[in-house]
Amino acid sequence: MDQRWTRPDAAPWPARLLALAAALLVTGPALAPGFVLLRDMVFVPRQDLDADALGLGGTLPRAVPVDAVMGVLTAVVPGDLVQKAVLLGTVFAAVLGAARLVPPGDDGRRGAAGAVAGLVYGWSPYLAERLLMGHWTLLLAYAALPWIARESLRVRGGAPGALPRLLLVCVPAALSPTGALLAAGVVLVLVGRERLLPAGGGLLLLSLPWLVAGVLHPAGGASDPAGVAAFAARAENWGGTLPALLGTGGIWNAGAVPGSRTSVLAPLLTALLVAVAVAGWARREVLTHPARGLLGLAAGGLLLAAAGTLPVLDSLLAQAVAQLPGAGLLRDGHKWTAWWALVLAVGAGLGTRRLVGAVRSRGGAAAAAATAGVLVVLPLVALPDLAWGVGGRLQPVAYPADWQRVRDALDGAEGTGDVLVLPFGAYRAFGWNDGRPQLDPAPRWLPLPAVTDDALVVGGRAVAGEDRRARAVAAAAGDPRALAALGVGWVLVERGTPGRAVPAAVGSLPVVVDGADLRLHRVPGARPAPGPSPVRVTAVVAAHGVALGVCVGAVLWIFAAASTVTGRRRLLRKRASR
Repeated sequence: MDQRWTRPDAAPWPARLLALAAALLVTGPALAPGFVLLRDMVFVPRQDLDADALGLGGTLPRAVPVDAVMGVLTAVVPGDLVQKAVLLGTVFAAVLGAARLVPPGDDGRRGAAGAVAGLVYGWSPYLAERLLMGHWTLLLAYAALPWIARESLRVRGGAPGALPRLLLVCVPAALSPTGALLAAGVVLVLVGRERLLPAGGGLLLLSLPWLVAGVLHPAGGASDPAGVAAFAARAENWGGTLPALLGTGGIWNAGAVPGSRTSVLAPLLTALLVAVAVAGWARREVLTHPARGLLGLAAGGLLLAAAGTLPVLDSLLAQAVAQLPGAGLLRDGHKWTAWWALVLAVGAGLGTRRLVGAVRSRGGAAAAAATAGVLVVLPLVALPDLAWGVGGRLQPVAYPADWQRVRDALDGAEGTGDVLVLPFGAYRAFGWNDGRPQLDPAPRWLPLPAVTDDALVVGGRAVAGEDRRARAVAAAAGDPRALAALGVGWVLVERGTPGRAVPAAVGSLPVVVDGADLRLHRVPGARPAPGPSPVRVTAVVAAHGVALGVCVGAVLWIFAAASTVTGRRRLLRKRASR
C-alpha cells in the first residue's frame, strides 16, 4: 500500500455518478415526505439537547454523542430532512469511498476495479441488514471506513494536511461507541507507528463523550451476558454461519434479512466474490505491511463476529460482557464484519483488474469488457432486493398530530417530574406505521426526560437493561403516590400498539391530552426527578466540549494550511513577473 493508493483518479466522475445512482436506487422510497420509522431508526421533527442526549440519563450511552448532534441539527433543519440526507449520504459515501480506495491503474483511472469495489461495499448484505435494523449510526461509521483508511495512508506517507483530514473523516464514526472502535481499528493498522500517537490521540479525544459518560454511568458499564447468545450471528441459507459472514451477512435478527440472502445461489455467489478478492490480494506487490495489517484486522473482525457461535469463545465473551465495563459492545458480533467488508471490497476491485487484464491478453478487448461487466453487476445480482428501499421496506409515514399536542402541553406545563411511557416496553408496533417494529419515539419527541424500558426480548430470550430507575418506576406504575415519590410527574399512554396492560390506577389520574393515539396524565405532587451528580455533569459536558474543539481545530487547521499555500503561490507569481 504505497502512495498510489491515495492518488486522485484521472476520471473521477464515473465513480461519483455510480455512487449517486446506487444511493438513489437504495433510498428512493425514503426520500418521499415523512419519516422512516423502522426498529432503531427513529427520527423526530425536533430533538432536544437535554441530559439524556449528553449521556447523563439512566441507560448506557449507546447513542452518545449522536443524540446531542441531532439535538443541534434539528434545531435548525427539520428532522425528516436530516434523515433523508443521512440515508442518501451514507450509501453515496460507502460506494464512492470504497471505489476511491482501490489504487488506480497504469492509465491513472480506477475504472471497473473501482466500480466493483464500490458496489461490493455499498451494495452489500451488511448495509441492507443494518438498514432494516435501523442502525443508521453504525452505517455512518461503515460508510466512513474507506475514507478513514485512505486518510490513514496519507498520514502514513506524510502528506501535508492529512492529519486534520483524518480526524474529520473519523467524526461520523465517532458519533457512536461501535463506530469509534471500528475507526480505531483501521487507524491502528494503517497509520504507522511514527504517527500513531497524534492520530490515535485525536480519535481518542473525539470519543471522549461516550467514554466519559460510560465510565461515570451508575450501572458501571456491565451488561447482561444473555445478550451474547441472543445477538449471535446466524446462518441465512444452506451454507451456514461462516459463509453468511463472509458475504457480510449473518445478522442475528431473521426479520432484518433480505429474501435474496436465503436463496440457494447466495453461498455460491459469495464464494465467487471471495475468490475474486483472494485473487486481488494474492500478489506480492499488494501485500505490503499496512495491507497485511488490514487483512489481520478483517480476520479479527470475522472471529469476533463468529465468537458467539463457537464453543469456549462464547463462554469467554459472556464472562467479559458480565464483568468488564463496555464489553457489551461485543455482543452483536456481526457489526465487526465491517472490517472484513472493507477488505472484501478492495480485494474484489484488485481481483477485477487482474482478471480483466488476463482476459484481455488472451481474448482481446471485447472479452475483457464483457468480464468487467459481469463482475460489476455481480453484487447487484447477489442482492437484487436492496433496490428501492430494500424491497420497499423503507416507507415514510407521518406522525399523528397527537405527538405535537403532547409536546406542546409538556412545553407549557408547570411542575416537575419525568414522563413514564406506557405500555412499558422498548419497542412499538403502531397501526399508523403499518405495524412495523420501531423503537419508542417518546424519549426523542418529548421535551422532558422519558422513562422507558431498556430491556429487550430477542428470539424469546430476555436481555436485561441497565437502567435501574426505569425498573423501579415500572414496578410502581400502578401506584400514583409511589410514582410521585420517584420523581414521575407525567404518564404518557401510547395507544394502538401491543404491550403490557396499563395499570387501572393510571386512568384515575388527571388527563391533560386525550387523543386517538396518545393520552397524557398528570401525576399530582410529584417530586423533582433525581439528576446526575455535579461531578458527572461537569465531566460529561467537558468531554463533549473537547470533542467539539477537536472538530473545530481540524477545520481551522485545514483552512489555515490552504490559505498559506494560496498565499505562497501568489507570492511566487508576483516574483516571477518582475
